[in-house]
Amino acid sequence: MTWNVVLLAVAVVAVALVVPIRAALADRGAAAPAPGDPPAHAPASAAATIEIVDALKAVAGNPHGVRASFARGQCVSGTYTPAATAARITRSASFTRPSEIVGRFSVGGGNPAVADTSKAVLRGFSFRLGPEGQTSDLLVESAPMHFARSVEQMLAFLQARLPGPDGKPDHDKVKAFSEANPETARQASYVGARPLPGSYAGVTYWGVHSFPATDGRGVTRFIKFKVVPVGGEVTLSDDEARARPADFLARDLEQRIADGRARLDVLAIVGRPGDPTLDVTTRWPDEDGREAVRLGTITITAMANAERCDAAIFDAGNLADGLGAPPDEMFAARRHAYVLSLERRRAARR
Repeated sequence: MTWNVVLLAVAVVAVALVVPIRAALADRGAAAPAPGDPPAHAPASAAATIEIVDALKAVAGNPHGVRASFARGQCVSGTYTPAATAARITRSASFTRPSEIVGRFSVGGGNPAVADTSKAVLRGFSFRLGPEGQTSDLLVESAPMHFARSVEQMLAFLQARLPGPDGKPDHDKVKAFSEANPETARQASYVGARPLPGSYAGVTYWGVHSFPATDGRGVTRFIKFKVVPVGGEVTLSDDEARARPADFLARDLEQRIADGRARLDVLAIVGRPGDPTLDVTTRWPDEDGREAVRLGTITITAMANAERCDAAIFDAGNLADGLGAPPDEMFAARRHAYVLSLERRRAARR
């Protein structure tokens, strides 16, 4: 892949990423970070959170009244059916008991008019599952790594891509930043090397964070979440993509729901001693060959009104007993930025 292609992909994916937000969450039985991991970071300041949200909006062209990232999406509802193997991983009722779910599929970026045929941006899936009082929120995306390991690096990444007077980022500035921070190009390279997703329900979604999961015996180990389409991935060739309308994903999803084909398995990739748990730009060794335990299956049963998803946030820090908060800085940064983005959306609608 040439530098120009990588830089283009990185620049586009920059606006597609889930807003890293800081949560001051109690650690519920988290295992210690792996040896060799850098030390955990102090929570980002409110000022840093504001800067990140402002930069995400600026990179996207400051669209009014929408999410700072993953602005385009479709709210859905459905059911979660646990697998018998879920209890091997966690005692969390969110994953071991059947429940209704509410979720939102999305196309990356802060531009709500981004076309579904845009190949260089992420697809996302946020969902809430679990019985009342024991819910958990998960946010997964179509790449197994994040684009920044720290709040400071994320802010610098975005600032390097701020548009100039001509409305475009400075190519030389983007290239210089990427060369000095090569790990920030991994996600864009991964996304750019893959074919265009042909269905929200046909994408493999990844949780880039390492979650400490505690089973019924009280044993805690790290896991990563992976959500896979039951019928396999659905992708489009370049010629097929050119023939699709800009909003084809919602239409496709509606048809798959009607046909009973909108089903996704929730998996837990099992951690090993020494896995890196603090750097979300780095995958676990041999991650694709790891044991993956099926926790359960999500069945999407209906399209839902946007307000059902827009009235609040999918809160990354909402985790039922049996699942702890990941120790990395980017996860710890999430909640404040999501809350800030929601407050701004509400204010824009008044």
